[in-house]
Amino acid sequence: MKFEENVSPGAARSMRSAQAAMLMPEANRPVALHWYSPELAGEPYTGATLLWLHGGGFFRGSPRQPEAHAVAQSLARRGVQVVTVGYRLAPFPGLPSRGSRVLRGRGRYPLALIDVLDAFARVEEGSRGGVILGGASAGACLAAAATLAVIDKGSRPVGSLFAYGFFHGRHPAVPDQLQRSRGHRRFTHATWALNAANRNYVDSPRDLADRLAFPGGHDVAAFPRALVLNAERDNMRASGDAFADELRTSGVAVEHHVLPGSSHAFLNHPRRPDFETATALMARWALA
Repeated sequence: MKFEENVSPGAARSMRSAQAAMLMPEANRPVALHWYSPELAGEPYTGATLLWLHGGGFFRGSPRQPEAHAVAQSLARRGVQVVTVGYRLAPFPGLPSRGSRVLRGRGRYPLALIDVLDAFARVEEGSRGGVILGGASAGACLAAAATLAVIDKGSRPVGSLFAYGFFHGRHPAVPDQLQRSRGHRRFTHATWALNAANRNYVDSPRDLADRLAFPGGHDVAAFPRALVLNAERDNMRASGDAFADELRTSGVAVEHHVLPGSSHAFLNHPRRPDFETATALMARWALA
């Protein structure tokens, strides 16, 4: 599904329309949606709904983890309606993608994207204020890709919200040692390991350059306003900071924060101060 950038504008539009047509939901496999609505004393909710995607390197995670469930609960208490979704995961790295019961129901790009687009269409129908597409870590990448795909299909989210995400098929190096991951993530989030997870997400190395797999480095001028929250000590920050710059340079209204002293996956720890700081920022921005 590689999209070629070096073509005329008219040909580019035709190719994007054809690519979007390929990303059709599967009628016999609707994804489960989990709704978190604020208490409004009987009044209907009229604001934007956040469609929120968990992380996990594309091959693990679920809507039950704190990064999804606790975040949605916190935002709903602050007045934001949230929907989480369990998109299909990629195979475990190093294992064959077929012929194993352990891997049943898993698959590579674009299956997760198809699930998110299905979820977006259904959430859009039930949200008077439009849909904000967002996610954490790999979920942020998937949300950014879905934003492009939704725009290709002729619709448009009303916002984008990304927490400690990565967006490039090949992770940028982290030259500043003070910004690098610490503890066990020095190894699990080493650049080579992150690149291996990206490669595991797609069928072919060519797909690493596909704008709907990894939107970083592609045309993002059509994005809606965006909130980008990055961790200070995180090897993925290089990609997250670069993507925020790409959005801003393209004319997108971007609010970009790096949480001091924080590390990757701070939204997975509801009792830590970073969680409270981040969810407060997210709610304030979503309700603005």
